[in-house]
Amino acid sequence: MTVRALHILQSSEAGWRRTLAEIGPKLAEEGRRCDAAGEYAGANLAALRERGFFELAVPAEFGGAGLTRAELSDMLRELAQYCGSTALAFAMHTHVTAAAAWRWKHQKAPVDGLLKRIAAERIQLLSSGGSDWLAGSGRAVKVDGGYRIDARKIFASGAPSANLFMTGAIEETPNGPTVLQFGIPMTAEGVSIAANWDTLGMRGTASHDVVLDNVFVPDAAIALRRESGPWHPLMHIISMVAIPLVYSVYAGVAEAARDIAVAAARKRPDRVSVETAGALDTELAATRVALASMVAFTETAQPSAETTNAIFVHRTLVSRSAIKTVDLALDLAGGASYFRALGLERLFRDIQGARFHPLPEPAQRRLAGRMALGLPIDG
Repeated sequence: MTVRALHILQSSEAGWRRTLAEIGPKLAEEGRRCDAAGEYAGANLAALRERGFFELAVPAEFGGAGLTRAELSDMLRELAQYCGSTALAFAMHTHVTAAAAWRWKHQKAPVDGLLKRIAAERIQLLSSGGSDWLAGSGRAVKVDGGYRIDARKIFASGAPSANLFMTGAIEETPNGPTVLQFGIPMTAEGVSIAANWDTLGMRGTASHDVVLDNVFVPDAAIALRRESGPWHPLMHIISMVAIPLVYSVYAGVAEAARDIAVAAARKRPDRVSVETAGALDTELAATRVALASMVAFTETAQPSAETTNAIFVHRTLVSRSAIKTVDLALDLAGGASYFRALGLERLFRDIQGARFHPLPEPAQRRLAGRMALGLPIDG
């Protein structure tokens, strides 16, 4: 068996589960250390790279494992039970890879070269999608042979170990602001990381700002042009693929909190703890049902306004229930949850991140309301 074939075998569903069971405790230990120190869980990402996780979403014909999005969701959820920061940073690579795989399979988009590189070289993709979203950010100025880019991209999770930055910038054209989408090496001249990630939770993701200072992007690297502001078909694809994977991480954080709290409460069961445990498991069930429904929906859905609306309705349901689950876990564990040693304090901080990914609940309600009333989704 070739080394590559062995890696693919080890990256199957049974393979990644065995691997996580093996390395998970070490990931958890390093994750705790990084959270306490406010450092990047880079050693954990390196361990995932070494064990073949980076190519899990790459189709088998390009050298990857070809996991479905349901399988990727399970993997991220389980990984988050060991370390939420590691899982969230890795989700940002995974969802970009999965979106490229979807575009190749369903649109025959010319992304095969990228997918082959991920499998062969195990490069890590970095996304600025959450900070850019529909409007985009940064400035692109046309020069001979390409563009000069100036921008500051926030929430770039996993920046210190990333290889290729998938981002964009705005060109002012006669037809109005136009977002140019492109990928640039993190080693390109003018690319730097502003190490400013000092946050409440998910401290180990190193979601620093990435600064682009007069970075040259050749014309050939421009993958797509879209109008700044309105929904574009690419954004429907990103919503459909990325959001279920990102929120799988938060479901995993909620599951970890439940297990810690139940173990603590079993030492002193009483009527209040029994009722609280029941409320906790009920809320966690809602988290799991909403996530499973969202993931199953995406397996056959096609990108559209209706699909995007359904995804973000589910995103709100998962977020609400996951946050409530962790709140109840603290209630169940009682005063012990206030001590960092128990682990619930960190999970409480980490779960707060579920509030802030696209679309935050107020924006999601506006989208759902416009759809309900038959209004255009742009506006």
